[in-house]
This record gives sequence, C-alpha cells and structure tokens, in this order.
Amino acid sequence: MNLLAPPSVRTQRVIAAFVVLTQGGIAVTGAIVRVTASGLGCPTWPQCFPGSFTPVAVSEVPRIHQAVEFGNRMITFGVVLTAILVVYAVTRARRRTEVRVYAWLMPASTIVQAVIGGITVRTGLLWWTVALHLLASMTVVWLAVLLYVKIGEPDQPDPKDTAGVPADYVAKPLRWLTVLSAVALAAVLVAGTLVTAAGPHAGDTSPTRTIPRLQVEITTLVHAHSSLLIGYLALLVGLGFGLLATSAPRPVMLRLGVLIALVCAQALVGTVQYFTGVPAALVAVHVAGAAAVTAATAALWASMRQRAEPEPLER
Repeated sequence: MNLLAPPSVRTQRVIAAFVVLTQGGIAVTGAIVRVTASGLGCPTWPQCFPGSFTPVAVSEVPRIHQAVEFGNRMITFGVVLTAILVVYAVTRARRRTEVRVYAWLMPASTIVQAVIGGITVRTGLLWWTVALHLLASMTVVWLAVLLYVKIGEPDQPDPKDTAGVPADYVAKPLRWLTVLSAVALAAVLVAGTLVTAAGPHAGDTSPTRTIPRLQVEITTLVHAHSSLLIGYLALLVGLGFGLLATSAPRPVMLRLGVLIALVCAQALVGTVQYFTGVPAALVAVHVAGAAAVTAATAALWASMRQRAEPEPLER
C-alpha cells in the first residue's frame, strides 16, 4: 500500500463513517453524564479542576462523577481526530469544493460544541445550554451523514463531462415533503430537550448546588413531544404512499422503511420511559435513537437527489 497516494474513496468513506459514529457517540456519552449526575464532575472548563486538566481527589466531588465527566471529555479527542482526518483525506484526494466544505464543517462544529460545552459548565448546567448542546450534536450528525453520501458521489473534473451532474430520483413535491418532515423532526428534538429540561435528570445532585430547571409542567411537555412525534411519523407514512405511487427507486424506499422503524422504536422507548419514571439507562438509549433517526432522515433526503453514475469504492 502506497501511503503517499491520495486516499481512495473507500478510505474517505470509512473515515466519514467514523465521523458520524463519533458525533452521535458524544451525544450519547453526554446523556450518560447527565443521568449519572456527573455534569459537574469536572467543575471548570477547559481544565477539570482549577490548575489541573485531570481529575483531582476532592471530597466535594465523588470520583465516579469525575471519571464519567472526564471520560466524556476524552471522547472529544476521537471527535477531533476523525474531523481532522476527513479534512485531510478529501483535501489530499482533491475532491470537489462541495465535499471539502462539508468536511471542514466537522472541525468547525467541534469548536462550536466546545464553546457550548464550556458555557454549559460555567453556567452550572443551565437547562437551555444543555438543550442547545444536544441540538447542536444532532445538527452535526445530519451534516456528517451528508458528508458520507457526498464522498461516495463522483466529482466532475471536465465541465463537458455529464458524469457527476446532480439528478433527481423522486418527484420534487415529495422532496419538499421530506424537507417538511425534517422540520417536524427538528420540532420533535426541541420538544424532547424541553422534556429533559423539566425532568428528573438535572445532571448534578450535589446538595451544595441548585441546578436551574425549566419551570413548566412536564406532563404538558411530554404530550407536546409525543404529538409532534406522531405528526412526524404521519408525514413519513404519507411520504411512503407518495413514493410508492411514483415508483421511487428501491434505495429510497429502503431508507424510508428503516427510518419509520427507528421512529416507531423511539416512540416505544419514550412510552416506556414515561410509565417507568424515566430510568437512567433508557435516557441514553433514547438519545442514541434520536441520533439514529436524525442520521436516517439525512440519508433519506440525500438519496433523493444525487450526482449521477456513482463511482466505484476503489479508484
């Protein structure tokens, strides 16, 4: 293997897949931090404790909480590494501008997330900062999936070459319906963060601190969240009928089927959470599901309009 040769499309896509996994994974580990009440396990940022970037034995903060929060911060290095690698890979391979822009959004988003994380810690886990942190993660998951798809599409080295010209695979009204479903998903995610903000998992249970919570009846927020989820699912079902009526390509139908299955699974997890007092383990599962649904929605959207004649995985 020639290490000096430009990375193949296969290598670029493998790296992009790890970008998706790390971006979704950091959201899940963030949820684990919250449900284990480890949100202030490292009470300062960027240091863990004043004068130390690593945990320090202090009686005020249990070591387990320090370990969980510090571990979450360490996973950030994986996020940063994959973001840097994907930029290097697509730049070294001289991919088209569109691909390079999506690649550069990965390290840029990591900086934004670091700033939001710092604000979250310094404001004592203020509920809206925690919500913003999760919503930013879901946005990056969406962009990472689009990056993965764009990498697999051909570039257009010759303006006279018709290969690499974007082509629609479904009718335009159905693409707009998919956009509407993405907007509905965004509303579901926002409502979900509000449920969390008013729920029992504040991120810290120290008797010396009071974590500000959203002062809204949680039952009201749960009903709003579930209603929006039902509306989102209804849009997807309607989209499915439209795709069937227009004989949409099999890959598009497959992605829609996977997405509907994930949404139904999320609804089941949420229902179980509500009737069992929001157990900590299910919160992490629900966040993982949210990342999966976001990724699947992005994949569905991307499959509806792609550059023609996809390249083979090796080049």
